[in-house]
Amino acid sequence: MKRFKLLIIIFSVALSVPLAFFVVRTYRGLEQEEVATLRFFAEAIFEEMEQSLAALVQREEGRAIDEYNYYISSPGRSQSVTDQDRSPLSNLPRDNFILGYFQNNPDGSFQTPMAESAKHMPADKRDLVDQLKNANIVFNRKRVAVTDKIMPRPPHVLAETEKKPADGFADKYLDMSRAQKPRAYLGQKEKRVEKITVGQALNIAKQEQAEPLKPPQPPEEESDSKSSLTMAKDRMAALPSMAETRMANESYRQKAEGYIQPPVATRDMEDESFQVEVAPLQSVFINDDQIFIFRRIMINNQIYRQGFILETKAFLDHLANAYFRPQPMARYTNLRLAVMDQGRETRMIEAGASANGPKFVLQRTFPSPFSFLNATLTCDQIPRSSGRQTLNIMMIVLAVIVLLGLFAIYQSARTIVDLSERRSQFVSSVTHELKTPLTNIRMYIEMLEQGIARDPEQEQEYFRILDSEGARLSRLINNILELSKLEKRQRQVDMQTGSFEEVIREVQTVMHEKLKQEGFTLKVEKDKIRPFPYDREIMIQVLINLIENSMKFGKNAAQRRITIRIDQDEKYVNILVSDTGPGIPPHALKKVFDDFYRVENSLTRTTRGTGIGLALVKKFVTLMGGTVAAANNDGPGCTITISLPS
Repeated sequence: MKRFKLLIIIFSVALSVPLAFFVVRTYRGLEQEEVATLRFFAEAIFEEMEQSLAALVQREEGRAIDEYNYYISSPGRSQSVTDQDRSPLSNLPRDNFILGYFQNNPDGSFQTPMAESAKHMPADKRDLVDQLKNANIVFNRKRVAVTDKIMPRPPHVLAETEKKPADGFADKYLDMSRAQKPRAYLGQKEKRVEKITVGQALNIAKQEQAEPLKPPQPPEEESDSKSSLTMAKDRMAALPSMAETRMANESYRQKAEGYIQPPVATRDMEDESFQVEVAPLQSVFINDDQIFIFRRIMINNQIYRQGFILETKAFLDHLANAYFRPQPMARYTNLRLAVMDQGRETRMIEAGASANGPKFVLQRTFPSPFSFLNATLTCDQIPRSSGRQTLNIMMIVLAVIVLLGLFAIYQSARTIVDLSERRSQFVSSVTHELKTPLTNIRMYIEMLEQGIARDPEQEQEYFRILDSEGARLSRLINNILELSKLEKRQRQVDMQTGSFEEVIREVQTVMHEKLKQEGFTLKVEKDKIRPFPYDREIMIQVLINLIENSMKFGKNAAQRRITIRIDQDEKYVNILVSDTGPGIPPHALKKVFDDFYRVENSLTRTTRGTGIGLALVKKFVTLMGGTVAAANNDGPGCTITISLPS
């Protein structure tokens, strides 16, 4: 049994090691899947933000170059003050994070579509225009060093964007290598060249003209050789020198700003076109709360800068409110949006749940012209996968099944070992039980042969002893045979209806001499019993086994009394056999009916027995459809109760 226990332990360890490895790997896989899922949806939010920024850039890059004037040119018709179209930028911006639009001219002067002129400025826009003018002043101090060339995206930003998370959630299903390539710019990557009309060009350069443009009048002598279109081109070529003159003359600037007459061009001039270079959008910090996002356009070697003022606080609030706060993710993640100016954080907001010890961190720096925008999403507790609960349940069920299986195997093996040991003891006990009556029989036969018996009465005594020992030997052999038949299911019952008195008389007759020799008294208590079905031979053998068992273990009791009590109810006839012996230990009250079982105590070690008496009783009673139970008395001894159907 010790070896078997060792094998069970080795088997348990051998089973637990791969099972533990499987559990650990599965939990790690689920954890990676949970992180990948959160990363996938967090990147989806960042991607949605980036798409909205790209749409904003595309909208601003698609604006006509003369929209930054109060009036815009209408190609295909002659222009006059009455039929000029107002710029769509002359109204207040529809986005709350855009303060307003303006144009920075080559000489640094200010032009905005928000007002027709300084003299014709709506009262509700005066403060707004003043803020735009102040932004233009600050920008003039920065533009030479910052805006004369297109700034590439910082290398560390590119490197950070190019980082690809391992074991991505979508990598199982899609090849994301192309989709995950970082974009350096949200809009156009390089400068583009587009065609504009002369009217548009004159409209942009309006504030650099000393006097209103008039339709060109060809000289009388050269009316056929020099067209009005050629004269307009000459004036456009002369614009740089006019700008230099005005920079030297402040009074001239004020006069130009007060000029409200829109440019006039002929139809012939409108039919001609010019090429203009338009650079991608750029961004320059005006202050910690404002950023100028603009494009550079070049006409006749003159650089104009057109754009809008972005208010950082309102811009960050807009991104958080539009793309993060309404999402369920905001309940357990934290979004941090920050505006960075050369490594310095100028503005920051947080949204969602607080994150003190984040287990998940995802950062995104957006492409130019919003490369100043940094987004960080963190999470303290990553949402659990539904598969984790299923795995927990299955592991618990598997562990219970394995433990129950091992326990069942151990119990079965122990039962088999115990049964084997009891069988071995049974063989030894049977050998002794058979040898004892045989020895007595031989001894008394020899005494009779040698004439030791001196008188007939003594001879009769020897004969009675020989008969008793022979009957004892016969009963022992009969018990063994009956047990064998019962195990092979070869024993048949002969159920006949009758009273129980015949069985009682037969038992008293058979056991009278034995009871007398051992000094026991047999008492029978019974009420009037209705006839019921039973096997007469089996019940005689059962009662004899119970009486012999009581005599065997109660021979040292102070009172040697055995009582048979019979009562009957509506369903059962109860036959109770009580003695005054030592009783049965509580833990063995059910086991005493097992095959070859003997209680281990000092009494059983000095009392020989086969261990099949009570086992036969249970098998016989069960064969007749009844039940048997053992219980200790309130006083000395125990009671065996047999219940048979009535």
